[in-house]
Amino acid sequence: MNQTFTVTGMTCGHCEKAVTRAIQDADPQAQVKIDRSQNKVEVESTQARETLAKAIAEEGYAVAA
Repeated sequence: MNQTFTVTGMTCGHCEKAVTRAIQDADPQAQVKIDRSQNKVEVESTQARETLAKAIAEEGYAVAA
């Protein structure tokens, strides 16, 4: 299932890697595409949206509804 999140606080490549790692820790098979300039994170994953949003938030980034 393809899901798009609006994630604020990503300012550099390290931030992108941290968000990607957090998502892939929740779902190792997840495919992640990040557009930092638009604050968009696209995820192809079988995990529930809430699970992925929680993983991103636990990494320290704000996830909009």
